[in-house]
Amino acid sequence: MKRDELTIFDSEAVREKLSYPDCIRVVRQAMMALSCGETRQLLRTMLSLGPGRTFAQMPGALGERDMFGTKTISVFADPRSLGPRRHRGLVVLFEPEEGRPVCVADAEEITHIRTAAATAVATDALARSDARTLLIVGTGGQAHTHLKALPLVRDFEQVLIWGRSPNKAEALAAQYAHLKAEAVIDLPAAAGEADVICTLTTASEPVLKGEWLKRGVHVNLVGSSGPGPVEVDSALVVNSRYVADSRASALDAAAEFIVAREKDLIDDTHIVAEIGEVLLGRVKGRRSEWDITVYKSLGHAVQDLAAAAHLYQSSLA
Repeated sequence: MKRDELTIFDSEAVREKLSYPDCIRVVRQAMMALSCGETRQLLRTMLSLGPGRTFAQMPGALGERDMFGTKTISVFADPRSLGPRRHRGLVVLFEPEEGRPVCVADAEEITHIRTAAATAVATDALARSDARTLLIVGTGGQAHTHLKALPLVRDFEQVLIWGRSPNKAEALAAQYAHLKAEAVIDLPAAAGEADVICTLTTASEPVLKGEWLKRGVHVNLVGSSGPGPVEVDSALVVNSRYVADSRASALDAAAEFIVAREKDLIDDTHIVAEIGEVLLGRVKGRRSEWDITVYKSLGHAVQDLAAAAHLYQSSLA
């Protein structure tokens, strides 16, 4: 095929054209379609290329007669830094009539935006309507995108930011002064104040404990996307009303859930619903103002494809 038969969105084009309100809308629709069985996707496949080096593929289809494709990425650690790893790659989109590839988009930027959009969708569905204090745990790229997405679904009066590096937390808070953001050092105290918490770290051991939380809080677990690294302890998982983006994926790769299950503290039925089932009204996410709700975000091909399809279709208008 020829280059001019492909619509290409580089990282700058994705940032410019994929707005957070639009992405929240298309991700919401995609998660409902996933829980309805309208979409098709396989579990993420990961090929280890040695320590800190992973190649992954996420294929899927938005429907039997809809766009389909794959996200293909490398996740490599920076040997010079202990910070977050980069997710470099492409989302490749095919049209459903002739099976032609029609769009290529930067996967890293789509991942950043759609992950925060998915968290916003879950927060809108599960957090208390009067949630006013947001706690961001982590200071990497996802902290920035979540600080852009979450204020679109709740009117936060206070934003607390914690990171292992106080200097990075201070710098991030300064960038979001318009949200009344402030850096905090005492994470247990901040967790006890928060109405919504997002864990956005590369932690391998728990940084957030269930005993710190107040009743009624909503927690988004975002940083760990595979078995192994955990951001929260088992007490938090056990004492929560646990909602996954995908039940099948959570049973396979939700690290905090798997650890609690291996300790015989919970079983598979502890996943009360997929977020799509909550959005469809099939299962109540929050039953009372005192529930501690958890949303486990693993990320899915249908989210990436929905975002890319929106970009592509908008370019044709």
